Amino acid sequence: MRTIKILTRSLLFSYLLSALLLTLLAFGLFRFKLAPSRVASAVYGVYALSCFLGGLLAGKGISDRRFFWGLLAGLLYFLLLALMSFLFNQGVEGDTKSMTMVMGICAFGGTLGGMIS
Repeated sequence: MRTIKILTRSLLFSYLLSALLLTLLAFGLFRFKLAPSRVASAVYGVYALSCFLGGLLAGKGISDRRFFWGLLAGLLYFLLLALMSFLFNQGVEGDTKSMTMVMGICAFGGTLGGMIS
């Protein structure tokens, strides 16, 4: 039960951080007229940072097999992100290459955060 609470807290933190950073990114896109290629890279960076810090929190909270809990936090972040995207778009949007890359970024960020914790 404690593990579920810690993972939920780390996911909530990750999503709140993502919301804040993506809002700032949208403001930057509007204000500074950023190129779409830079925006895509920045979104990947937001995913990586959010999963890293979520994995860090999960690893610190659980403190046993921290890399595994960080990986799980990153994968859960991706799964919830994919599920919400699927529900809002009424289907899968994008190609498997980009989805696989986002999943890898989330998994790697979470694992790295868990290992450093």
